[in-house]
Amino acid sequence: MYKYLLHALAVCCLLSSLFCCSARVFAQPQQLYVGVLANWGHQQAMERWTPMMTYLNQQVPGTQFHVFPGNFEALNLAMELGQIQFIITNPGQYLYLSNQYPLSWLATMRSRRHNGSTTAIGSAIVVKAESDYRTLYDLKDKIIAASDPHALGGYQATAGLMHKLGMDADHYFGQVKFVGFPLDPLLYQVRDGHVDAAITPLCTLEDMVARGLLNPADFRVLNPSRPEGYDCQCSTKLYPNWSFAANESVDINLSQQISQALMALPAEHPAAVSGQLMGWTSPISQLAVIQLYGDLHVISQEKSRLNALQTWLNENRHWGILAVVIFLVATVYHLWIEYRFHQKSESLVSTERQLKQQAIALERLQSASMIGEIGAGLAHEINQPIAAITSYSEGGIMRMQGGQLTEAEATIDLLQKIHKQSTRAGEVVHRIRGLLKRKEAVMDDVNILTLVDESLSLLRLELMRRDIEVVKEISGEPFFISADRVGLLQVLINLIKNSIDAIAERPDDTGRGQIIITLQFHEHQVDVLVIDNGPGLTQQAATVMATFFTTKTEGLGLGLAICNEVIKEHNGGFTLENRDDGHSGCVAKIALKRRGCQQTVQI
Repeated sequence: MYKYLLHALAVCCLLSSLFCCSARVFAQPQQLYVGVLANWGHQQAMERWTPMMTYLNQQVPGTQFHVFPGNFEALNLAMELGQIQFIITNPGQYLYLSNQYPLSWLATMRSRRHNGSTTAIGSAIVVKAESDYRTLYDLKDKIIAASDPHALGGYQATAGLMHKLGMDADHYFGQVKFVGFPLDPLLYQVRDGHVDAAITPLCTLEDMVARGLLNPADFRVLNPSRPEGYDCQCSTKLYPNWSFAANESVDINLSQQISQALMALPAEHPAAVSGQLMGWTSPISQLAVIQLYGDLHVISQEKSRLNALQTWLNENRHWGILAVVIFLVATVYHLWIEYRFHQKSESLVSTERQLKQQAIALERLQSASMIGEIGAGLAHEINQPIAAITSYSEGGIMRMQGGQLTEAEATIDLLQKIHKQSTRAGEVVHRIRGLLKRKEAVMDDVNILTLVDESLSLLRLELMRRDIEVVKEISGEPFFISADRVGLLQVLINLIKNSIDAIAERPDDTGRGQIIITLQFHEHQVDVLVIDNGPGLTQQAATVMATFFTTKTEGLGLGLAICNEVIKEHNGGFTLENRDDGHSGCVAKIALKRRGCQQTVQI
């Protein structure tokens, strides 16, 4: 009996030990990392923010907060790699990160200076007191020191001021030296004469003077101002203070607990004193920073990621070497695959070439079909100048035979009339040849108004025969576009001809046919609308514009498809829809870029 009791007691002890170990395992606090911008160095950042982490550990049970100091690139990379869940930084870096990762502000810092202001980021442009520099204009082509191109107070605020003054910060100075963090070397560079001026965050000079590192009499702030209630001189507009933000991976209940703890932090608490703040308040608007970065077109995300990758490679060299080896192996493998693919691709290239030739043949066939449809009009256009030439030449011969044409001026006038009519006939033939012999697109400066007039000229007889009224409407200031003249002329003729055919399908008692050609000149593009009062579309626009789809008995089904392809070659837009103004009919719209414009067209 005693033996069994001892055995049971041993089992109980073992189970008790296992339970205690499990409890300790499950009771491990959640490890959370807070990235902080180390603008005075990593050691100073650790000393400044560790008490704040201790405060959060006490206020939020089951958590263990750690400081993760770094510069802009290091914090960007840490957020991308998931190494940090929170970040304390300026609103400029927050806006950059929020474009890549879902972040949310939890609280905005109230500065321990400046009467607890939440607007405490700006630049002070510092020069030697003995220098001749008095304004920003005196720093043209000079050497400047700044902390980082992404630093809101350390560079971007000054760039924003220069933008408002009509200066380009990227090209105004002779050289900008970005010395990174900590901030002390900025003013040492000025003191030692290595640079002409330094762009420093607000209160950098005053902080270094207070620490006994600099003599205030040796320095002077350009464009100085000291807003009421502020302790430091500033050269620029002031922007919102640092804030505490959370990544989307953080549970919402945990975020709420942290927000409550931050809001409850007393101004005299050791964490607030060490963190150089008077407490935290609700997040304030970042509109001023958004407008600043919008004006400056802040460095692209791709370039910033490249800088972050370079920083990571410097700090993790062995992984970088491994990545290079993998890249080289992958490159060799890719080249081998490409070589094998090239061996197998001869037939595909040949097939593609044949398809392209067939596409060109189809386009020429469409052009020939179009010329055939408007042949009567073309004959009329050519017959008129030929008849005039015949009349003028016969009249001249008769007058010369009768001795009436003896003066040089009369002879020149007659010859000029003949030359004008022959030129007119040549232009008509040139247009026809251009449509039939269209090759690769040749972009040139084109007046879209002239192209519309030429299109109407080629279709004039058809319009008169069907008694169709043409109305042109122009809005905005006309400008040239870069376009393939022949291709665009073909598009306009096609659209107008489609409108003529659509009007011909209307019942006879619906009144006179009308085509409205509207040209709307905007800042970056021109919209050309061809509006008719025909019966409108009976199919979806995508179906109508498909290759070989046609509603005409003798149509090829190529017209709208070719129009769509030509407009795509121009990086423009093409739409087809029914009118929405209460009238029946169709609206064909093409949008084309202004000459030299790089923006995408709006359709």
